[in-house]
Amino acid sequence: MKYQMSLFAVAAALISAVPAMADTNSGTRAASSADLTGMPAVRERTNVNYEKYETRTSTRTYDAADAKNIYYTQPANRSALYKQYAGGDSSATVRTTRAETYRSELKRKYYLAHPFFQPLAGDFGSVTDLSYTMNSYDILLSPLGDGTVSDPNGKWDMGQFSIKEDFSYGITDRFAVLAMAKYDMSEYKFDWSTAPDDSMDDNGFNLFGLGVQWRFADTTDWIATLSAYYQYQHDISNNVILDLKAGYKVGSSTIYGLARGWYVDFDGNSYGNGITGVTEDGTPATLFLAYNTDVNSVFYIEGGLGIFSVLDEDWTLNFEAIFGNYDWHNQLGLKAAIGWQPNDWFALNLYGKMAVYDSADGKDLSYWGTDYDTGAFVHMGTAHIDNYSEATIGLQAIFSF
Repeated sequence: MKYQMSLFAVAAALISAVPAMADTNSGTRAASSADLTGMPAVRERTNVNYEKYETRTSTRTYDAADAKNIYYTQPANRSALYKQYAGGDSSATVRTTRAETYRSELKRKYYLAHPFFQPLAGDFGSVTDLSYTMNSYDILLSPLGDGTVSDPNGKWDMGQFSIKEDFSYGITDRFAVLAMAKYDMSEYKFDWSTAPDDSMDDNGFNLFGLGVQWRFADTTDWIATLSAYYQYQHDISNNVILDLKAGYKVGSSTIYGLARGWYVDFDGNSYGNGITGVTEDGTPATLFLAYNTDVNSVFYIEGGLGIFSVLDEDWTLNFEAIFGNYDWHNQLGLKAAIGWQPNDWFALNLYGKMAVYDSADGKDLSYWGTDYDTGAFVHMGTAHIDNYSEATIGLQAIFSF
């Protein structure tokens, strides 16, 4: 595909911070490393467990008036069965009273949208996640030295539709293995104030991963899981992630905390987001905003609190707040989800999440581009970011079989 770049005079350029809030929120992430052929790095949470109801028993004693509605119909006269003979005179004895005891049980139910769900021994779990992410912010370019930019003011706008599959299998009731894959359809656009817009489509498989999950605590009051997995993000990085969750059960709710960290090993020695293509006259051109340079790897960490509640037998509600440090910026994100589970093996979970704070606002990052005279890829200047916005809406179809 031939991409038309509208920047001229100096190849001043940048591309957005395309964030991804992982299972809750993984923050703004690299869209590419040095070769600029990658896609936004987005990770979704892949580990879940279950919520259970305890069996409850109650008793009641029925008198003669109630007895006929329990296990039998009280006869008016049962002389054939209850006949007695005393002194040759027979009389009928009628059964008039009986005490009955019954048990009522609430069925143990595994809620598939629960943040601690994982399949039991010999069972499979599947989470198919369809989501749409929007990300935008304002741009002001400041070239180095005597360089000029025809239109320094613009807006970065990104729309990304993703299909992600998380598949798990229970080795035991406490230990499960995980596999995941993700396909993205992305459109990136620079909306310049006067010059024509620049845009680029980028579609393909973005992520593959394998992992394990261990539910090391599950009592009447407490539940906790530890997960570890490896992810490969195409043309971007290799990632190793550790995820710890612990929850306290209160009635039909679970209040939980989480801590997540991952080591990111980049394919190149710089990371950021970029567009590559050709100008209107056919000259190759690259636009790149660098989050960090001269770095081969980084470490991200995030923590948060959440609550999962069973509203009734079929409906659930989940809220999370996550704060994370992602090398060059920090982010606070909120997530809300409502789930519907009509049976033991299928659930739908509708969710939305957004960044309510991001330290990317007001930052000055270096931007790089192609020098039209020499064809070299050079440092062009700084890019000021403001009015950062990010939101995702998604629907999960969850199966246990």
